[in-house]
Amino acid sequence: FFGLLSLVLLVTDSRFAYLEAMRGFVGSALLPLQSVATWPGEAAERIGDYFASQRGLQGENEALQRQLLAQAQAVQGHEDLVRENARLRALLQVRERYGGSSVPAEVLYGGRDPFRQKLVIGFPSSTQIKAGQAVIDETGVIGQVTRSFHGMAEVTLLTDKAHAVPVKVRRSGLRSVLYGAGAGRAPELRFMAANADIQPGDVLVTSGIDGVYPPDLAVAAVTSVERETGLMFARIVCQPLAGVDRSRQVLILEPLAALPERPEAESETEARKKGARARRR
Repeated sequence: FFGLLSLVLLVTDSRFAYLEAMRGFVGSALLPLQSVATWPGEAAERIGDYFASQRGLQGENEALQRQLLAQAQAVQGHEDLVRENARLRALLQVRERYGGSSVPAEVLYGGRDPFRQKLVIGFPSSTQIKAGQAVIDETGVIGQVTRSFHGMAEVTLLTDKAHAVPVKVRRSGLRSVLYGAGAGRAPELRFMAANADIQPGDVLVTSGIDGVYPPDLAVAAVTSVERETGLMFARIVCQPLAGVDRSRQVLILEPLAALPERPEAESETEARKKGARARRR
């Protein structure tokens, strides 16, 4: 029955279009249901497209980050090379200005003892280095060699508490000795009279009277001078001019000519005899 009815309706509609209005009405009535029926599929498709887009954007972002990191590393490497070349040129100028023989060296290790300020440097193994030779960088004195090995040497820094450098004030020529104070502390000029002609900003250079350091090498700058009433000596704190904690390339200066031996101190007996003769006069 329903099949026959369907055929009759199809033939009638195809010839006379009686059901066109009804079809439009039913289509309009079912449109919301069709939208609801197709929504899950459309939503799933949109969600899939979203995650695919997110994965693509994430991959592109990671690629851009890697590219940016590589460029930053290249720029940093270029800047490091520029700075190193500038230091090497400055070191070469110091070598030419110094005039004497010197050996280029590179800092290999820091000292193992946290209470001592030492470095280990490397140099050509064919070079003979002796204890006592001065070590400098492009800005000033680093320290001196205390032990030498095959192709390496231990350097005691001027900041070491057991190290002392004879210096003079470049401005006035006043001589003194700069003493290291150990890790984390600035070196000091000790036993300077409270009325000594020295002030913050003065530059200290080697005096050359110890037979280790050539004269007029930059050592430190005075950062503070404390003069307290009633005290005989001033407290003078200094800042090393050389990169004692950052330089990589250094120069080992040739040993200076040996100084004549100090005259022997007179014995206590001879001093008493001289004193007695002076009193009789």
